[in-house]
Amino acid sequence: MLELEHGFRVVDTHIEMEPDADRRADAAGDPEQVERELHQAGIVRALVFPGSREGSYLKANNAVARMSVGRPFVAMARINGARDPGTGAGSRLRNITASRKDHHTSPDDVEQYAYDDRFAGFKLHPVRDGLPDEAVLEALEAAGLPVLTYAGHGFPPESLSETLLRYDVPLVVSHFGGHPLDTGMMHAAIDLLDSHDGCYLDTSYVRLREPLERAVREHPDRVLFGSGAPGAHPNVGIMEILTLDVPEDAMRKVFSKNASRVVDELAP
Repeated sequence: MLELEHGFRVVDTHIEMEPDADRRADAAGDPEQVERELHQAGIVRALVFPGSREGSYLKANNAVARMSVGRPFVAMARINGARDPGTGAGSRLRNITASRKDHHTSPDDVEQYAYDDRFAGFKLHPVRDGLPDEAVLEALEAAGLPVLTYAGHGFPPESLSETLLRYDVPLVVSHFGGHPLDTGMMHAAIDLLDSHDGCYLDTSYVRLREPLERAVREHPDRVLFGSGAPGAHPNVGIMEILTLDVPEDAMRKVFSKNASRVVDELAP
């Protein structure tokens, strides 16, 4: 694909990097190829985190951190939890007896990641990885580092208000909180920005103009560019932003300035 010529400094807040070559669906997840695609798209830095797996994320996190050395990648430590993120009676009942196991992230794990300069923050996908218990969430709050998370089917935006947004951490919600392409949930996530100053939305896999333009116009300081690579080519996500009917200054905020405020390692 031809390189994009857009004149913006661009950083990417959403790249799922699978360190185990045998687990990749295809060659698209190869770090060298991802780096080439970022260069083609004019992206100078990117947050990366491991793909989902059973058990502990310790080895995968360390592998992603090693893969980031010498590349324009900034590693985020993926974490998990024992609690069911569902909102039904069954989930509430299971959570009464849920307890942290050895493979679940502990408060000590959070502290170690926070003081390890290889990691700039954390990644949590409640539907795939479960919700951490209160002790772990309090440790995240104490660490003060940004947390990338998911909202969509299985964990709608209202669940964020009841759980993660109760804690004072910069929280970046992937896919505008409406994966896959649920406009109702996207608008509910945008509404959260009115009442939660530490909440941000990333644009990964958002292909709908109306919620993108609404969020950028109403909250130009709270929208962060995310490509969703390697599942989507970075050029696609960038073109979605470039074709919006919003001021150029707002695009600069989405492409770089906002993310640089949330994650120090993405700053120029």
